[in-house]
Amino acid sequence: MARRRQRHHAAGDGPAQHGQCGVDLFFVLSGYLIYGSLMSRQQALLPYLRRRARRIYPVYSCVFVLYLLLSWALPSESRIPAAWPQAVAYLASNFLLLSGFTAAPPFISVAWSLSYEMLYYLLIPLLILVFDLRRRSRSWRGRFFAVLTLLAGGLFAIFGGPAHLLLFIAGILAHEALAAPAWRAPPPALAACAVPCALGCLLLPLALLLKLALLACAFFLLCLCCFQARANWLARLFCWTPLRWLGNISYSYYLIHGLALKGAFLALALFHPPQAHGLAFFLLLMPLMLVLSLPPAMTLFLLVERPLSLLPSQASVPAMATAAVSSPALPAAGNSPPG
Repeated sequence: MARRRQRHHAAGDGPAQHGQCGVDLFFVLSGYLIYGSLMSRQQALLPYLRRRARRIYPVYSCVFVLYLLLSWALPSESRIPAAWPQAVAYLASNFLLLSGFTAAPPFISVAWSLSYEMLYYLLIPLLILVFDLRRRSRSWRGRFFAVLTLLAGGLFAIFGGPAHLLLFIAGILAHEALAAPAWRAPPPALAACAVPCALGCLLLPLALLLKLALLACAFFLLCLCCFQARANWLARLFCWTPLRWLGNISYSYYLIHGLALKGAFLALALFHPPQAHGLAFFLLLMPLMLVLSLPPAMTLFLLVERPLSLLPSQASVPAMATAAVSSPALPAAGNSPPG
């Protein structure tokens, strides 16, 4: 499955590959935030995993049930196998976020990335514990993750595998670099140019690992520039209120936008029958589709994600208050990546 996914990524069209980059950037940010949170203080494994599940599953479960209802109402669009034993196994593997590592197409198309996210959530505390990373020097940790990247990249190149996990390591290295006094933020112009250059390389006939390496370097520079020197124009650009608002609902948007766009295109077909169009029509249609896909995402965020995943439970308030006093620099629980 991993080799098939890699071949599809490498041979896919330009828009599909560029759309994938949003997930890659999210992996970098997730690597940065989760690693930083775990390195700042020791955390019991089970409470940590419960927090991660609480961040992911309320929204995912809601969208999962919605897909189930639509599969029942529109059987021609359903991906669920007809035979009930296969159907149960298929739905169970998808609900447990294993779809990114199976041959069957995911029940929710974008949910493959949550498989990678959960795998990272499981692996990184084990790495920190087994190699005692909190007691190691920053230079030792940098070398450790550099060697880990080379080893994992070599294995992925030879045997296939979830190569996008390497983007998490870019976020880890960004965290280590930001904590090192010797590192200086790159010029905003360099960071701003690195990302479109890396995106342009996606259109070239390059190996997937090389494309991921270029993206990782570009996002690494972008994180350093925006997180270390927050007064520069690039950091201020990403603090623009509409972008921050979109960032707040990004997880809900990510899971629901496929259904929203499907419904929007079906509605559009009633007024404008589908036919071949050029690039200009596609570009003109994008803002309209964005506007139409925002209300479902905002509804999901306000009704499900915010009350069930972001607002602290009553039991966790004292613990969070203690953590805030002892470690005021830690990111808030609601700002940690969902997956």
